[in-house]
Amino acid sequence: MRRAIESEDHMELLSGNEAIARGAWAAGARIGAAYPGTPSTEAMEAFAALPEVYAEWCTNEKVALEVALGASAAGARAFATCKHVGLNVAADPLFTAAYTGVGGGLAMLVADDPGMYSSQNEQDSHYYAAAAQLPMMDPADSQEAQDMTRDAYELSERFDVPFLIRSTVRISHTRTPVEPKMRTEAPEHPFESDPAKWVMMPAFAKPRRVVQLERVSALKAWVEECPYNRIIEGERRVGIVCAGAVFQHVREALPTASVFKLGVTWPLPAQRLRAFADTVDALYVIEEASTYLRDAVAAAGITVHDTLSPLPGAGELTPSLIRAAFGEEQPAHHDAAEDVPARPPALCPGCPHRLVFKELARLKAIVCGDIGCYTLGALPPLSCMDTCVCMGASISMAHGFELALGATDHRPVVGVIGDSTFAHSGLSSLVSTAYNNGAGTICILDNRTTAMTGRQGNPFNGTTLQGRASREMDIEGVVASLGIEEITIVDPNDMQAVRSALKAATANADTLSVIVFRRPCVLLERVREKPYLITSCTGCGVCLTLGCPAIGKHADTGLSYIDMDLCIGCGQCAQYCRFNAIEVAE
Repeated sequence: MRRAIESEDHMELLSGNEAIARGAWAAGARIGAAYPGTPSTEAMEAFAALPEVYAEWCTNEKVALEVALGASAAGARAFATCKHVGLNVAADPLFTAAYTGVGGGLAMLVADDPGMYSSQNEQDSHYYAAAAQLPMMDPADSQEAQDMTRDAYELSERFDVPFLIRSTVRISHTRTPVEPKMRTEAPEHPFESDPAKWVMMPAFAKPRRVVQLERVSALKAWVEECPYNRIIEGERRVGIVCAGAVFQHVREALPTASVFKLGVTWPLPAQRLRAFADTVDALYVIEEASTYLRDAVAAAGITVHDTLSPLPGAGELTPSLIRAAFGEEQPAHHDAAEDVPARPPALCPGCPHRLVFKELARLKAIVCGDIGCYTLGALPPLSCMDTCVCMGASISMAHGFELALGATDHRPVVGVIGDSTFAHSGLSSLVSTAYNNGAGTICILDNRTTAMTGRQGNPFNGTTLQGRASREMDIEGVVASLGIEEITIVDPNDMQAVRSALKAATANADTLSVIVFRRPCVLLERVREKPYLITSCTGCGVCLTLGCPAIGKHADTGLSYIDMDLCIGCGQCAQYCRFNAIEVAE
């Protein structure tokens, strides 16, 4: 439902993602495009709920940025979002957009994930800003997130360049007070054909490179006066340069230190930083999971000192880590309890992916996995995933395994990918495998949603971000159009059907086959059937190997039991009990 905005004479608690969306809306942005990815997802969802905007989920981040860039070229202010690894996917248009510039203002959120709470790597998107020579802002709270994003649009048009807004999981997901801004209608920028600006063939790209260099000079002059770079005066003994969420940790850990808070992290205000360095006895750079800022500050001719003890090079920083690095005593606190049971992530009770991994484990298959909640199939007790690298890699890597193993007597090679990830980049991998006459088995786990990031729509369930009429793409039809003949549709809750389909598909090592396991995610309709119970457990433990959170084991007897509050009545476990000891509870 679209949200009505009445006035700005109040305060709201907004997450950084919500505030960034609100800033884009307040600036008059009217086109939004994204692919969902934690920790950025809620930004586009929040933007889509605001009035007077169009927003959509795209097949991937490259497409999303291209949609936003097209809207900008046509004169509209546009908004794109992604997580840090999504920026890898969007890098192709990103670098060239730094040449073309914009029509209407264009801002792009990139949300980094220090600590890898929901990501396969830890990278610092500052390096993209520096490499592409695109200005980047780093808000330190939700108020700045709104205001910087709003200002980015006027600056984008002023300097003829897209602006990057960088957040981290701590900024994106933390709610802080915001004075919301009302929407201002954006100035019109009617499109006029201009191949020299928009057609980046070498003859036109070469002069645009000169334009880019001139723009960089202008940005470097502007950043010296930018109000988002500010100094918090403190003791002369310690001066700290930091940005984003780290600024909040530094202020808590070292409240008396002098701090240069960077709001713009590319380009850096070199002159102001040098002047700040002259006012302190020792200057330190504090940042998370990277040395980007330290290297950039040092490159400006500033001596950067090492902390008394090194900060960790990986993961998020905390005030306690910063205090320890400076040799400061920790404030009185209660230590975390050490006897808290571990709670590793697990597939939900009744998850339609569970039996696929159980049966792949029985086959002793080499399983090339992909990005999605089904990646949890790698964890015990299923323990059935051998690789997981990036979106779409399952199919490509499975093809690589087949090429390397060749005619040797090897275990079956199976690629496993979800429906949304298949649309994102798996389809192009399958096209390449089919084109090169590859073999093996590809399992498409079609649970009718983009489950891991919050059950968003995708082309294969036909659900759009704002509920508009759409087309539901046909997975098996798309696969068949590639010339792949071995296509099977299977209910993944039917153990015998799953076992038979996998056995038949992997038996023919010379054929490329695709199995579509189709059943909705249990969190879509949230249907609960009558729960099951264990009537006379023999202690064989087979049901425990499914890894269902509803199935446990009595510590004293070693016998299994079913928590009927967690059981949704899927019946998966009953199909594996050879003793018929699992029945529907009456």
